[in-house]
Amino acid sequence: MRVLIIEDNGDLAGNIGDYLELSGHTVDFAFDGVVGLHLAVTETYDALILDLMLPGLDGFTLCRRLRERAGSEVPILMLTARDTLDDKLKGFDLGADDYLIKPFALEELGARLAAIVKRGQSRRRVLAVADLELDLGTRIARRQGKVLDLNRMGLRLLRELMQASPNLLTRDDLENRIWGDEPPDSNALRTHIYNLRRVLDRPYDRPLLETVHGVGYRLRGSQDDSPGRSE
Repeated sequence: MRVLIIEDNGDLAGNIGDYLELSGHTVDFAFDGVVGLHLAVTETYDALILDLMLPGLDGFTLCRRLRERAGSEVPILMLTARDTLDDKLKGFDLGADDYLIKPFALEELGARLAAIVKRGQSRRRVLAVADLELDLGTRIARRQGKVLDLNRMGLRLLRELMQASPNLLTRDDLENRIWGDEPPDSNALRTHIYNLRRVLDRPYDRPLLETVHGVGYRLRGSQDDSPGRSE
């Protein structure tokens, strides 16, 4: 698994990293909260090891922003030197999966990390259509293994289309699912579909997003489907 260690104590971070790498895992490091949050949002990890007392951005704030603003469900193991019930409850309330008090045995850290990753995998749902995947937990879409650079609206449209695939969604269906009873002007959906297609299909030989003119849109999951049309 790939793990991000967010810990400002270089010696401790190095010891944890060495232990995990010897166990066959891939490790990245961040030595302050700002860099840690950036990596956690922009990269894909199976788990985070997060210290509470960090420069730039403390662990509590980082955890809250990761859960509430970024919508990430990556498992988080919090580290702290403060063995207080209030800290533990606050960490769990903000979305931490487990809590480890310093000093600790590396074997215990490894066991706790494996446990929260296993729980996280059982919660995670991954949608798949042809060579396209969308992880609903991390909100990361990949095609042929490459991460797609989609904005929030693109990800919402993609989720709806993948969940419906191979069935077609009418324009009204999509507008209601995205905007409810107050859709924007009639060109908004067309613009967002155009932007989604530009990222999803343009770099690849086989288009997935099909426009059925005058009706709606669908994602094609079979090589036998008729070619998609662009707007």
